[in-house]
Amino acid sequence: MIYLDNAASTRIHDAVLDSMMPYLKEQYGNPSSIHRYGRVARKSIEKARKQVASLINAEPSEILFTSGGTESNNIVLSGIASKKPLSQIIVSSIEHDAILQPCNNLKMNGFDIFYLPVDKFGMVDPSFLENQLSQKTSLVSIMFGNNEVGTIQPIKDLCHMCHQQNVLFHTDAVQAVGKIPIDVKDLDLDMLSISSHKINGPKGVGALYVKNGIDISPLIFGGGQENGLRSGTENVASIVGFGKACEISQQNLVENSSSITQLRNYLIDRVLHEIPYTTLNGDPKKRLPNNVHLTFLGINGEDLIIKLDEHGIAASTGSACSVNTQKASHVLESMGFSHEYISGSLRLTLGMFNNKTEIDKTVIVLKEIIKELRLVSPFKEKYSFQ
Repeated sequence: MIYLDNAASTRIHDAVLDSMMPYLKEQYGNPSSIHRYGRVARKSIEKARKQVASLINAEPSEILFTSGGTESNNIVLSGIASKKPLSQIIVSSIEHDAILQPCNNLKMNGFDIFYLPVDKFGMVDPSFLENQLSQKTSLVSIMFGNNEVGTIQPIKDLCHMCHQQNVLFHTDAVQAVGKIPIDVKDLDLDMLSISSHKINGPKGVGALYVKNGIDISPLIFGGGQENGLRSGTENVASIVGFGKACEISQQNLVENSSSITQLRNYLIDRVLHEIPYTTLNGDPKKRLPNNVHLTFLGINGEDLIIKLDEHGIAASTGSACSVNTQKASHVLESMGFSHEYISGSLRLTLGMFNNKTEIDKTVIVLKEIIKELRLVSPFKEKYSFQ
């Protein structure tokens, strides 16, 4: 198999799995217990907290462990909304459903939710945000790098704009953390969401960065773990693995980013030059190092995914979290794409374990499949497919 769906999830690193094993076997204590078993578990969690904080240049006290990016995003939205009832919340129109769905719920409960439009590359216009900010605005949440098309937003400028109006700023950085350098102090971020399984760590664990001094209400109540912001016994083994994944990401960030970017560019160049009626989606330069999002005119993306899978290549058309809803990509719709362009889209996302040989094989298979599908395409006459 050739795995090119790293935006959906990544292979767990061997060193990450090794770090977790003691906490699945011998060190099974509850981190809230005061005996030796509990103290060992607590010490391991605090070490992981430092590892996560170091990756984004935060203070350990600013890291809150969660079950993943979805919970982190929900904590932000509900936690700020409860402090400022019926206020305005601004998000981009291409956010992940982990932002959009909680916003829909808040809207039904009287909040004013404003969706910022994007251009054809999926980029937010800072001046448009500036015009929408008001005294009523309590929070702006704009994702760092888009999970479908890979476009990286001008987060520092957007955050600065919000702070000039005393508005809190959050970014869903699930796709960006560990792939590009992120310094929460330099960016002056208020809140940031992270997910472990996007950076070769275990599933079911993530974190929320909350700048010291930000007042936020908890989403889950109980025993008061995680400074009272996220009650429940911590998932020790997964947190340890998450911390190790962050440490590995930080150590290899520059090298991995460079090598993956080279692979990405090689894949893009080959596909665009060798497969006609193909376009690259998202910003051509301001994009995540691992993201390749393409449209092949005249074919159906789901058919392409199935055919690729038959050839041992794992890919996707977009967010894995939305695959069961059978709806057109809201990201591509917001970018102004027609149904025809959306239908023929494919997302290939690379990771640290991919290599050039896999890319070469993928291009060969893609060419064969697309030629086959276009022979039976209803658009065959329109584009004169050969």
